[in-house]
Amino acid sequence: MATYGLMIDNEYCTGCHSCEIACRNELDLPKGQWGIKLLELGPWKKLDGKWETKFVPVPTTYCTLCAERVEAGGIPACALHCLADVIEYGTLEELAVKMAEKGKQCSMFLP
Repeated sequence: MATYGLMIDNEYCTGCHSCEIACRNELDLPKGQWGIKLLELGPWKKLDGKWETKFVPVPTTYCTLCAERVEAGGIPACALHCLADVIEYGTLEELAVKMAEKGKQCSMFLP
C-alpha cells in the first residue's frame, strides 16, 4: 500500500491564504484553528538593497490530508485551491521524483 503526502514548493508561494481557508472550511474548524497555516517570513532587506518576503504553508496536527475527500477520489482541499499550484498531493514515490527536480525550497509532509 502506498503512503501519501504533500509536497510544498515554498519558492513560488504568493501568500494568498487560499490553502488555509479551503482547509478550515473542509475540516469545519473554528476561527483561529488551522489544518494548514501560512507563515510569513520577512520582509528583510537583502545585500543588493532589494526586499524579500517568504511565505511558508505549514500543515498542523489537524491535517488529515482530507481523508474523506481523497477516499471519494478527490485531492486535499489545500492542493485543490492553491492558486500558485505549489502544493501537490501524491504517493511518496511520485513526490520524491518531483522533489528531486525542484529547487532547495521544497518540503514534504506526511500526516
